[in-house]
Amino acid sequence: MAFEKLEDIIGWQKAQIFACELYQVIRNSKDYTFRNQILGASISISTNIAEGYDRQFNKEFVRFL
Repeated sequence: MAFEKLEDIIGWQKAQIFACELYQVIRNSKDYTFRNQILGASISISTNIAEGYDRQFNKEFVRFL
C-alpha cells in the first residue's frame, strides 16, 4: 500500500469531515430513526476504509473502498 498510516488516506479524511458536518446539520432533527440511520451510514464510510486498510492485500483494500 502507498499509505504509511490510515490518516494519510484523503478519502478517510474527507469521510471524517463529512460525518462531523452532517451531524451538525441534522443534530436537532426530531426524526430520531432517520437521524440515527443517516449518521450511522456516514460513519460507516470511514469505518469501511479503515477496515480495508487493515487487510493484507490491495485487492481486499479496494473491495472495501
